[in-house]
Amino acid sequence: MNRINEVFFSKKKNVLSIYFTAGYPKIDDTLRIARVLQTAGTDMIEIGIPYSDPIADGPTIQDSSQKALDAGMSLKLLMVQLQDLRKYISIPVILMGYINPVLQYGFGKFCQDCKEVGIDGVIIPDLPMQEYVETYQRTFEEYGIYNIFLITPQTSERRILRINEVSKGFVYMVSSASITGAKQNVSQEQVDYFVRIQKMNLSIERLIGFGISNKETFKNACKYASGAIIGSAFINQLSKDASDEAIISFVGSIVN
Repeated sequence: MNRINEVFFSKKKNVLSIYFTAGYPKIDDTLRIARVLQTAGTDMIEIGIPYSDPIADGPTIQDSSQKALDAGMSLKLLMVQLQDLRKYISIPVILMGYINPVLQYGFGKFCQDCKEVGIDGVIIPDLPMQEYVETYQRTFEEYGIYNIFLITPQTSERRILRINEVSKGFVYMVSSASITGAKQNVSQEQVDYFVRIQKMNLSIERLIGFGISNKETFKNACKYASGAIIGSAFINQLSKDASDEAIISFVGSIVN
């Protein structure tokens, strides 16, 4: 069983996934941060592949991505850093990035290397669903890599149902049409969207992301999905203090 499925099988609610950018704040921090997140009680980890034109990301993640790139981070180096991933990490690990670096790396090689280092899934926001089905799905499935789709408040019901059909693992529910970024509360408009999707009774699990920043927004999101994803707020924490103790304290402030 894929580790992503194992999480949802064993934990029906309040699944916490945390995103951070590979190679930030220091280029060799990637595996250390992942290890500390697991120790702190995170259920799932998303590692961002730095890219020069991250269209879905807000200023915080864009800045971390650029700093990682300036330090020399690349997809090739990330795969090297992750060689020992499964010696230390037992929870699901997902790579999040854009299609261009993956194609430059070589799509088949990317999937093969993901399997070898123990990656469970990928999130590629600019990979169209139909292109995935026609061109890439077979290779993803051959290597046992789940491709995670995103939906937004503007995604049509027809498309959501189609995503539900072709998805594995979970659907990433983008909480608003905006770019990523930490917010302090959940609006009524977002709640209406969460309820609408909840009433569709999709067969795939759902995690809510974009704007989840603290215990309050995490708990609110979990009322309408299996869990939530925190990204920008954690990057902000790393920019201030990336020590093991600070990471453990951050996660504790969400889950305790």
